[in-house]
Amino acid sequence: MSAPLDSGRAQTYRGRLAPSPTGLLHQGHARTYRVAGRRAKDAGGVLIYRDEDLDLERCKAEFSRAALEDLARIGLEWSEGPDVGGPCRPYRQSERGAIYRDMWNRLRSSGWIYPCEQSRRKIRETIAASGAARPATKAGGGPGLDLDLAEARLMDPVFPPELRPPVMRAPDFRANNPYLRVPEPGDINWRFRVPDGEAINFVDGRRGRQSFRAGRDFGDFLVWRKIADMPSYEFAVVVDDHLMGITEVVRGADLLVSTARQLLIYRALGWTPPEFYHCDLVRDDDGRRLAKRHDSVAVRALLDGGASVELFD
Repeated sequence: MSAPLDSGRAQTYRGRLAPSPTGLLHQGHARTYRVAGRRAKDAGGVLIYRDEDLDLERCKAEFSRAALEDLARIGLEWSEGPDVGGPCRPYRQSERGAIYRDMWNRLRSSGWIYPCEQSRRKIRETIAASGAARPATKAGGGPGLDLDLAEARLMDPVFPPELRPPVMRAPDFRANNPYLRVPEPGDINWRFRVPDGEAINFVDGRRGRQSFRAGRDFGDFLVWRKIADMPSYEFAVVVDDHLMGITEVVRGADLLVSTARQLLIYRALGWTPPEFYHCDLVRDDDGRRLAKRHDSVAVRALLDGGASVELFD
């Protein structure tokens, strides 16, 4: 496995485009990627293309090809990627399994992760049975959730700490962790045990100071999925962004909470995180954010219909 790219963080800006080929790109994707392209260009840096095709059931080769074509059509250029190569190859996540497994071993040896047999149904039932309302917090520390974050919460409810294995409930769980010598992920999910009550703070390039509290705004999260024996999104992007020398991550505001989770992984592995810049989401006339599952208008359909690239700014 290759060592982390020496990007010269203080000298060279390295941004990235990271589409997931589960469908055709829509206008919201295009706007975010155009921002990423501009920020890389304005910084005199480089742009990397990474195909985030981990979801083997939903990701399709035709969508990977379409994303490459559509992003080129809206004026984006990259110097590294699956179509052009580069020093950080492979640039398709589906081809980076050995890298992720090696990094899983490093994360497991840090004592922060544990095997979890709890199903989504069990998690939902436990949350419902507890009757405990999860406090709503707005990014930046104020009361209330903004719309982007509220939707993210609905999609990913806080994992109930009472479902942790008994050993992971103890204050000294890292000192007495029985999983430190487990050699392989095996046929089971693995979760990151969050430090309950700790505020995870960072400054976002667009939204300013952000603060999320572990155990309240997010709970123990998946880092390895037994389905397909592959890493979760949270874990894979941290590994890839670090090894590819990314200095700034540009993405949608629905991933603000993900940033807090990912900062914990960076810390557990002893890595310096990149900067973050979260763009506002594009919404339809009914206030719904554009999404593949909502059959949003595809970038290529808009371009084929005569739309100019300025539509995506």
